[in-house]
Amino acid sequence: MRSCDSKVDPNPLGRKMPPKAGENADENLPTRLKSSLWFAVGKIIDEVCMEQHTNATPEFIAAMTEMLWSQAESLSGDLENFAHHAKRNTINVEDLKLCCRRNEGLMEAIEDHEKKTTSKQ
Repeated sequence: MRSCDSKVDPNPLGRKMPPKAGENADENLPTRLKSSLWFAVGKIIDEVCMEQHTNATPEFIAAMTEMLWSQAESLSGDLENFAHHAKRNTINVEDLKLCCRRNEGLMEAIEDHEKKTTSKQ
């Protein structure tokens, strides 16, 4: 007879169990995001290739995805650091402007978008 204090192994055969709702969701998120990025990059490259009557290899699409992923990680870290430095928990447009301050064209586009969104409110 088992004592009440013993724990029952929910997976006695050692099989990989699917995560329960809410469990390990964050572990799979980067993989899912990267897969979505790969799909979006592939679609855009396919459209451009159709327009230019050329082809792109899967390796090119993978390399472009890796480059964009790396840029996104770098940008997100910078945005978090700027917000933290300003003693905020929320990233805002000012943080984005700080990241883009050396790219005049991008800065103009951000400011134009900001003006459009604030004028609509």
